[in-house]
Amino acid sequence: MKHKWIIIVTGLVVGVLAIALTIWGNPANMGFCIACFLRDIAGGLGLHRAAVVQYLRPEIIGLGLGAMIIALATGEFKVRGGANPLRRFVLGFLMMVGALAFLGCPLRMILRLAGGDLNALIGLFGFIAGILVGIAALKSGYNPGRAVPQAKSTGLVYPVILIALLAALLLRPDFIFFSESGPGSMTAPIIAALAAGLLVGAFAQRSRLCMAGGIRDTFLIKDAHLLWGFVAIFVAALAGNLILGKFNLSFAGQPVAHSQHLWNFLGMAVVGIAAVLAGGCPLRQLILAGEGDTDAVLTVVGMVVGAAFAHNFSLAASPAGLGINGRIAVIASLVILGIIGFAHRLCGKCCNK
Repeated sequence: MKHKWIIIVTGLVVGVLAIALTIWGNPANMGFCIACFLRDIAGGLGLHRAAVVQYLRPEIIGLGLGAMIIALATGEFKVRGGANPLRRFVLGFLMMVGALAFLGCPLRMILRLAGGDLNALIGLFGFIAGILVGIAALKSGYNPGRAVPQAKSTGLVYPVILIALLAALLLRPDFIFFSESGPGSMTAPIIAALAAGLLVGAFAQRSRLCMAGGIRDTFLIKDAHLLWGFVAIFVAALAGNLILGKFNLSFAGQPVAHSQHLWNFLGMAVVGIAAVLAGGCPLRQLILAGEGDTDAVLTVVGMVVGAAFAHNFSLAASPAGLGINGRIAVIASLVILGIIGFAHRLCGKCCNK
């Protein structure tokens, strides 16, 4: 019961802060979006040149540092890694390809749904389908690998990177890019965004908030307690949207979204499969990285590189829909995930040596 209340309180905090961040300047239905914010960071660093999505989002910085601070305070900061790092990078890359086909991570999917965006409901069905495929891979013998303890100094790399990003955001050197229009230009004040990230990072670290994990555990071991967090996010965000008059129940006219149902479904299916195989959704990967998990850091790096690749090669969707390059990328991602998840069944013990 104690753990259930922690996850519910975490969800309420996330939902309330997500609405607050949109009031303070973030794009509609995007108070928090891990995929969108990592994409903006990739653009801010010049890894892609889509001028409308370039900004060093302080929410991401806060999430990692908040998780680290609480992990250090509770003795849960444990530097570990080495569980198939290249595979973790690839899974992060593919997770981002799927998320940008849908235009959002699982967290934004819930926030979009709370704003009345029915396209997010299609995405939710795809996400669940992807998780079921991931569960099938686990049941068939997929082995995510075992992390081993690493030097404590290795665990400092990620927080140092986050602090460097914060310094770049505050100092705004010439080699950092900032959008002058579009979603990247719509930002909450730095202090408010950073504080929100720190708070959510702290709560998410204590509660182990993970939507992929919640759905996975519900089907795999009949434990739905993690899902209560996302129910709470939905309720809090829905209440906020209703109070503010921003609830719009429809498929059309939704902010930063498209209505190509097949690609919304398949994009989130990619995210669901990759999240199960990687051991957590995009939000969970950021929290694990803050706790000292270097494999999660590589997954996050994979997501950043995936975002850059998606925008450099026109794989990402827009409000007009997903283009041919993005459709090919989604299908290719599903094939690659199938190979990663089920190849061991074809080559037996050789693949696990």
